[in-house]
Amino acid sequence: MHKVSFISDFINLCYPKLCAACHNTLGKNEVSICTACVIQLPKTNYHLDTENPLNKIFWGRIQIEMVAAYYFFNKGNKVQKLLHELKYKGNKNVGEKIGALYGYELLDSPIFSSADFIIPVPLHPKKLKKRGYNQSEWFSNGLSQSMNIPVSTNVLYRNTDSATQTKKSRFNRWENVSEIFGVKETEDLNNKHILLVDDVMTTGATIEACAKVLKAKNIKISVVTIACA
Repeated sequence: MHKVSFISDFINLCYPKLCAACHNTLGKNEVSICTACVIQLPKTNYHLDTENPLNKIFWGRIQIEMVAAYYFFNKGNKVQKLLHELKYKGNKNVGEKIGALYGYELLDSPIFSSADFIIPVPLHPKKLKKRGYNQSEWFSNGLSQSMNIPVSTNVLYRNTDSATQTKKSRFNRWENVSEIFGVKETEDLNNKHILLVDDVMTTGATIEACAKVLKAKNIKISVVTIACA
C-alpha cells in the first residue's frame, strides 16, 4: 500500500490535479473543486424561495412546481470557468461533483426532495457523439447520489439538432427549440413528480420546450440547473 501511495503522490507531483474553478492545485481529499471555491462560489439559494426570479420566468407560460439554479453565472467568473471545463474540456466529473453538492442542499426543500425521478435535458445524438457525454446527465448523476432519486435518460429525447443558443434573442431562443423535443411512451412517469435538469438557464426556452412535451404525459415538473445568467 505504501508503494501504491508513493506512486500516486509522484504522479500528482508531476501532473497535479487542479480545481476546475480557480485552477489551483487540489488537496489530497478534494475532488474537482477545491474547498475554498465550494465555499466562495456565488450561490443563489433559490431553492428556498418560491418567488425567486427563475420561477417568475414561467408564470403565465407553463405550470412548473419550482425552479432553482445553484450558482449565479457572470461572464468571467469562476462559475463560467466551471461550465467551460464541464462542457468543452471533457471534465465531466465537475458536473457530478456540483450535482452532489447541490443535492444535499435541495434536500432542505420539501418540493425538490419529493421528486420521483431526475430527467436531464438530452443532447441530439450527433452532438452527444461529438462531445462523448451529456453534461446535464453528469450533473443529474451527482444529484441522484445525494438525493437518492433515480435518473431516467430513456424518456425525453431531442429529435432535431438545434443551432446554438448563444447571442440569440429571447424570442429566437424559444423559436429555436420549441418543437425539437419528444417523449417516449412510458407509464412509469404518469402522475409522477420529476426534476428536469439542465446546465444553464437564461430565457427558459429550452426548459419550456421540454416541459411542454412532458406535461402531455400528466407529469409534475420542477427544474434544477447548475447556473443562471
